[in-house]
Amino acid sequence: MDCQKDSDNIVTVALRAAISHWFIMVDYGVKALNSDTTSLEKMVIKVGIVGGTGYTGVELLRILAVHPEVSVSCITSRSEAGMPVAEMYPNLRGHYDLAFSEPDVNVLGACDLVFFATPHGVAMRMVPELMSAGVRVVDLSADFRLKDLDVWANWYGMAHESPEWAEKAVYGLPEVVRDEIRNAQLVANPGCYPTAVQLGFLPLLEQGLVDPKRLIADAKSGASGAGRQGKIGMLHGEIGESFKAYGASGHRHLPEIRQGLCGAAGGDVGVTFVPHLIPMIRGIEATLYAELKNPADFDRLQALFEQRFDDEPFVDVMPFGSHPETRSVRGANQCRMALHRQEQSNIVIVSSVIDNLVKGAAGQAVQNMNIMFGLKETMGLEAPALLP
Repeated sequence: MDCQKDSDNIVTVALRAAISHWFIMVDYGVKALNSDTTSLEKMVIKVGIVGGTGYTGVELLRILAVHPEVSVSCITSRSEAGMPVAEMYPNLRGHYDLAFSEPDVNVLGACDLVFFATPHGVAMRMVPELMSAGVRVVDLSADFRLKDLDVWANWYGMAHESPEWAEKAVYGLPEVVRDEIRNAQLVANPGCYPTAVQLGFLPLLEQGLVDPKRLIADAKSGASGAGRQGKIGMLHGEIGESFKAYGASGHRHLPEIRQGLCGAAGGDVGVTFVPHLIPMIRGIEATLYAELKNPADFDRLQALFEQRFDDEPFVDVMPFGSHPETRSVRGANQCRMALHRQEQSNIVIVSSVIDNLVKGAAGQAVQNMNIMFGLKETMGLEAPALLP
């Protein structure tokens, strides 16, 4: 994979992106003024959700229920069409009068933004029509995350059906490409493991302080990361009081992690990624290992991490030697991390925790939406984690 950065046309690209963003926001304003609103100050983003019966779909609904600038106008599910949302999810009673409906591009085309919380392979078939209708999209599946479509086809077992939009899609990790997200029509929301892993490694690779060919990510996730479908291996009697690695020979998130780390390092990386399933509902802890080129750099790592994420509202760098807990981010759009050094070795250890359904999925998707529409980035995402 060629990961070298090409900056020859950076000024031209930035100018085109700014012009594109201006036209998108003008179109958004015209839509609002042609509806029941009478001023730009009263604009409400009309949102559709495709695939609302999974865990990420209901998490989107939970977050958007209290978002002051959003109105959810439709939510689709082929299997549950006609069922009231509040009947399936009683926690949403009093927040939504909607019922699930069959996906209809004409209905979705009237939205300002559509979230896809669908299995892989769905969004790539519907996105081109929505793009033609001027709708903006945040896709929570993996359909548009990888730039190398041969790699994508190898991992997902099908040919990509929308290569043009795969090339144009912006990989939506705000802490890295905020300006590109702002100007995007299509955002590929990062996966849960890749979010926790990339954020933890970023400062080390961006500054060239570690050997990029010797990276290790040892990650653990709760059961909700496997989705809501009924699987024998995910029954409580199967996973309770147990702990196992899976996908050790290769996991679909590996090429996504590698792609992001290549961008941070400015060149090829070597990364070993092994996920584990633990008997809790939500949360990810990623223990990351990297070898410092110069052990003397340990003295400045804490300051480096604090400076790198100082202006990031959803990344919390804890004091050196702390142990972030998954429960400290449960229900919150937050990545919490801490640095460690074992004895006097040259190995730096980063512990990174997120809620896989929030910062690892729905929360980050709403964060991207806020950026795309020029809203305060933290809007609707300010709630702290749930304890106990």
